[in-house]
Amino acid sequence: MYPSSLFLASTSPRRRELLEQVGLQFSVLKVDVDESVREGERPADYVLRLAHEKALAGLAQVTAGVVIAADTTVVVDDVVLGKPASEAEAVEMWLRLSGRTHQVLTGVAVGDGRHVDTVMVSTRVHFRSISREEMHAYWLTGEPRDKAGGYAIQGRGAVFVDAIEGSYSNVVGLPLTETASLLARFGIRVLG
Repeated sequence: MYPSSLFLASTSPRRRELLEQVGLQFSVLKVDVDESVREGERPADYVLRLAHEKALAGLAQVTAGVVIAADTTVVVDDVVLGKPASEAEAVEMWLRLSGRTHQVLTGVAVGDGRHVDTVMVSTRVHFRSISREEMHAYWLTGEPRDKAGGYAIQGRGAVFVDAIEGSYSNVVGLPLTETASLLARFGIRVLG
């Protein structure tokens, strides 16, 4: 068990970097939850459910403290685009995203053993048209393999993004403004 503190129920390097960026100190918990979309489940409900389940899984590992958990997904035409398992799957995703606008949804859950609060944040991302040659070259970088929607806005995938409407950190994997607000409810302040 861990001493009382702040915990991130995620091994995502992007979430770790975002929390470190705002000066938070925390321990990382590895949690395992089924990330399958349930039949008829709306994308917003999906990310909120997963964030909540991850927070509960994290809280089950500690005796005291505050746990942050999140789930981020890419949505186009009301379809959740997960992490591509192959180049063919990635290309299928990019063909749906190319030249269009999609949503990036993140559910964030913060809990302390007594209760868990959640919030869902949506950012609209506009992609330029992407050629098949670019898709193949991007796949070969290795970057898309563990990313929802098959791209990383903070990496080479940024070259596909014309514009965003909303939180940039949300697209990376953790909306910092909303996460800081949730943490404040549990007595953890990012600034002062």
